[in-house]
Amino acid sequence: MISRQARSAIGRQAAHINAQQSLPANLRSYAQVATAQDTKPPVAVFGLDGTYASALYTAAAKTSSLDSTSKSLAALADVFKKDTKLPIILSAPTLSQSDKSKIVQELQRHMGGLDKGETVKNFLRTLSDNNRLSILQGVCEKFGTLMGAARGEMDLTVTSAAKLDNKTIQRLETAVAKSEYSQGKKLKVVSKVNPDIMGGLVVEIGDRTIDLSVSSKIAKMNKLLTDTL
Repeated sequence: MISRQARSAIGRQAAHINAQQSLPANLRSYAQVATAQDTKPPVAVFGLDGTYASALYTAAAKTSSLDSTSKSLAALADVFKKDTKLPIILSAPTLSQSDKSKIVQELQRHMGGLDKGETVKNFLRTLSDNNRLSILQGVCEKFGTLMGAARGEMDLTVTSAAKLDNKTIQRLETAVAKSEYSQGKKLKVVSKVNPDIMGGLVVEIGDRTIDLSVSSKIAKMNKLLTDTL
C-alpha cells in the first residue's frame, strides 16, 4: 500500500504537471519563469481554479508580492461574500469584451491600493482574456489555502445547514485543535452554510472530511434499506 506521504508527493507532482499542460500559453509562461527559482506552491490544490491559483502563487512568489497578492484576493473574496449575484454575473455567457473590461476595472477598485506590483491586476486580465472570470471566487479560496499552508496553517472548514454562532465555532475550533487531526498546526476556520445537508455538520480538516450531516445519515439508511431489500 502506498504511504500517505507518497500519495501526497504523487498528488503534488501530478498537479504541477496538470497545471503546466492545462494552462493557456500566456499564464503558463507567466508561471514557468518563477518555477525555476523554486517558488512552487506549498500544497496541491485541485480543479481549474486550483490550477490558476497555483500559477498565481508561483508568479507572486517570483516577484516577492505574495503578501500584497494575498491581501488583494482577500479583498475580492469579501466582495463575493457581500454580493451573492457576482458569481452569476461572471458566469454569464453573453458578457462582451467591453463588459469584462468594466468588471475587471470594478474589481480593481475594490482592491484599492493593495495590489502593489499589479500582479492581481494582470491576473484578472488573463482570466478575462481566457473567459475564466467565472472561476475567480474559487481562485480566491484556493489561493487562501496555499497561503495558509505556506504559513503553517491548516484549513478547518465547517459546513452547516444554518449559520453557526461564534461561540459554537470557537468550541469546534478548540476541540479540533486538541485532537490529532490538527497536527499541531494553527487552524484557519472557514464557516459555510449549505441547506442541502439538512442538519448536522460536515467538518473538513486538511485533506480529511468528517460527515456528520443529516443528509449523509439518510443516504446511508436508504442504501442499507436498498441492499436489504
